[in-house]
Amino acid sequence: MQLTGFDGKIALVTGAAGGIGAAVVRLLQVSGATVIATDREAPVIEDGGTRVRARALDVTDAAAVDACVAQVEADIGPIDLAINVAGILSTASVLDLTAEEWRHTFAVNTDGVFHVSQAVARVMAPRCRGAMVTVSSNAAGIPRQNMAAYAASKAATTMFARCLGLELAPLGIRCNIVAPGSTRTPMQTGMWTDAGGEARTIKGTLETFKSGIPLGKLAEPEDIAHAVMFLLSDQAGHIAMGDLYVDGGATLRA
Repeated sequence: MQLTGFDGKIALVTGAAGGIGAAVVRLLQVSGATVIATDREAPVIEDGGTRVRARALDVTDAAAVDACVAQVEADIGPIDLAINVAGILSTASVLDLTAEEWRHTFAVNTDGVFHVSQAVARVMAPRCRGAMVTVSSNAAGIPRQNMAAYAASKAATTMFARCLGLELAPLGIRCNIVAPGSTRTPMQTGMWTDAGGEARTIKGTLETFKSGIPLGKLAEPEDIAHAVMFLLSDQAGHIAMGDLYVDGGATLRA
């Protein structure tokens, strides 16, 4: 099945400098969309051509997000698609977690999604069209040791995205969520302390009550990006407020 609905569209992507965000940018670009690829520092896009415009954007800064959306609308055209990928990891235990780390994790993972989604929704609403996908995490639906701030921020983000979807659905704007599991990105590999990190992640660890991955492999960034593309496409035209887990079965749920 060939996904459609991207040719000539304008898409805003956060967290586009690497990993899942960069994979989303690549797929949007080859599908005919014009992509505004953003990150804290303007991403370096290889072979992006004229369809990819790199922008620096701090999603924790509401004024900067509003200004970015306004500039895109004025200089490039109406935003049709928005993909929230920007996120950070916190691996401190609750006993060691500082208030500063807690607030910063929420500032990026939750407040950032709020700022971008609200700014984009405000320009999409009068047009009564558009689609958004928020990349959350399977940690939003299952407790994890030493990930309380991350999991809580992603759980809040997931519920925000669903509430946003409920409000925007009557306007014809679809909002959905992709919840990745362990994916081969710097965020994942940065948690490994030795060469056995990947094998342990796939197998799971009983001592931390973490299940393994039934499919027996990590996700690649493109696996998550393909799920994002489906939810943005015409073929997902009747899917709203969906929460699609893409984790090889790790959380034992769909």
